[in-house]
Amino acid sequence: MASKVPVDKLQALSVKQSDGANGSAGANGSAKSDGAEDLGGESDDDADEHGPEATAAADGGRAKKKKNRKRKPKKKSPMVQTDPPSVLLSQLFPDDSYPKGEEVNYKDANSYRTTSEEKRHLDNINSDFLSDYRQAAETHRQVRQWAQRTIKPGQTLTEIANGIEDSVRRLVGHDGLSEGDAIIAGMGFPTGLNLDDVAAHYSPNAGCKKVLQQNNVMKVDIGVHVNGRIVDSAFTMAFDPMYDNLLAAVKDATNTGLREAGIDVRLGELGGYIQEAMESYECDINGKTYPIKPIGNITGHTILPYSIHGTKTVPSVKTNDTTKMEEGDVFAIETFGSTGNGRCHAEGECSHYALNSDAPKVDLRVLSAKSLLSTIKKNFSTIPFCRRYLDRIGQEKYLLGLNNLIKSGIVEDYPPLVDKRGSYTAQFEHTILLRPNMKEVISRGEDY
Repeated sequence: MASKVPVDKLQALSVKQSDGANGSAGANGSAKSDGAEDLGGESDDDADEHGPEATAAADGGRAKKKKNRKRKPKKKSPMVQTDPPSVLLSQLFPDDSYPKGEEVNYKDANSYRTTSEEKRHLDNINSDFLSDYRQAAETHRQVRQWAQRTIKPGQTLTEIANGIEDSVRRLVGHDGLSEGDAIIAGMGFPTGLNLDDVAAHYSPNAGCKKVLQQNNVMKVDIGVHVNGRIVDSAFTMAFDPMYDNLLAAVKDATNTGLREAGIDVRLGELGGYIQEAMESYECDINGKTYPIKPIGNITGHTILPYSIHGTKTVPSVKTNDTTKMEEGDVFAIETFGSTGNGRCHAEGECSHYALNSDAPKVDLRVLSAKSLLSTIKKNFSTIPFCRRYLDRIGQEKYLLGLNNLIKSGIVEDYPPLVDKRGSYTAQFEHTILLRPNMKEVISRGEDY
């Protein structure tokens, strides 16, 4: 989920089947008991009369009987994900051993961290942090790869958004319908489905009838969280090859940012590397050649627990910002490229909202605002939400109260960010963890 830079600032993250031991023991025990009763029913004289050969034969019969009743344990086939995704991720990875992201060793002055015992120890004591992040990241990968296979022109944006979000909720095991459930795990923010000149922050509200077209360029921005650890990652889909260079430019710029990011890297310099990669491309669209421009007033950002936008920003252009990346930071490295002006403005119906963590204490006089604020705190906390999320938990006639909370500074609204009308924009994004001993691109997958 993109972070918009204020203008003044620009200027200056087998069911173990019983092996048959108990069941077999019961069966064999019963069989053994029956045999003992039969033998016990005969007199000692009978036993002597039959002699050792008969006894051996009886023993052999019992052994044969025992052998015939022994069952081989059944091998359980490994559990696989369904299509669409519906199997709990905790069942696919029962020991919480979720897949790692792309682990990259630090370089230059920080290369010592890779082998430092102290840094390795610091990393090891963060196991819960890593488990939560890796679960969220694997959920993101499985859901987005399903989305990439199934999204087609002709689908409504509402259908696409609900399909993605329902899949995320099924995989983490929290449908978000009961009070507080969405705070445990689920959507990290509303799914962004941004078409053409809309770069960020558009998600369909109730009644939206927009349909994905063959000539659209759609940015798909998905957030997944587990215990407030938010994975923020986005990709762009286009169905006409004339947009290929636009997508390639932005993907290259994002990968450049990921490669150059690391502890002690200055954010303004990182923006310069991103800008250089992006501006090396151009794109021919309908017979006209467009230079690809980085959108300068939308940035990457740090991610904090239960807060998608932290205090540091990652520009897509070179700036004088000398702020450094630090050990323990979680960053969303996202870049946006455009055939338009390379600057966005707020325009259109808002869908994204979030409770301000440092909201002022205000005496709310609108009753619906008081009620809605309580609902937001209990169901979302500071995790961003949209109108559809309020609809699905049964809220009605809430717009007056919501607008009152926005005007009071208690809730922040995030309207769509739009470049020049008729332009095309693209986005790629990954979440990285600056661990003590290595960098992990937690959301990296085979797709991008």
